[in-house]
Amino acid sequence: MSRIGKKSIELPKGVSVTISNSNVVTVKGPNGELSEAISQDMKISVENGSLTIARPTEQKRHRSLHGLYRTLINNMVVGVSQGYKKELELIGVGYKAESSGRELKLSLGYSHPILMILPKEVKVEAESPRGKNPSIKLSSIDKQLLGQVAAKIRSLRPPEPYKGKGIKYKGEVILRKAGKAAGKK
Repeated sequence: MSRIGKKSIELPKGVSVTISNSNVVTVKGPNGELSEAISQDMKISVENGSLTIARPTEQKRHRSLHGLYRTLINNMVVGVSQGYKKELELIGVGYKAESSGRELKLSLGYSHPILMILPKEVKVEAESPRGKNPSIKLSSIDKQLLGQVAAKIRSLRPPEPYKGKGIKYKGEVILRKAGKAAGKK
């Protein structure tokens, strides 16, 4: 039995789960609504404020989907009740970030600024405190979409190992390399 799949999901107050005939799970909460299509084979039941998922057989395909669907539904429950946040830091001379609505304007040392239009589910906030590195704060109820948007922003200028310049996640450790001068003796 899958260790993750057999755990039940506790539903917080204000969160409701509905399952349609075509096995589409919809989770509604104070922050919004998310839905996910689940395999027809999986059996989902909601009892006494907890949700459980059961697989029909011990086939490899069912075993692999069991933990996956439990995790996806749990991510939806946490998203609609608490939400998710990611923070990125811009490290480099002259690097700037500005946000207005769904637009994010980045100056990353290229000859032109980069303008990104973010999905409506993702909220963005850019800060440039004096004396510190600019930062971008992203928040959303959809964990997968949030991670995808953060990875796309990071890919515009990934951190390089010599000076550490680029866009990195807050708290990410960049392994540094010694330059040319350190190699000579």
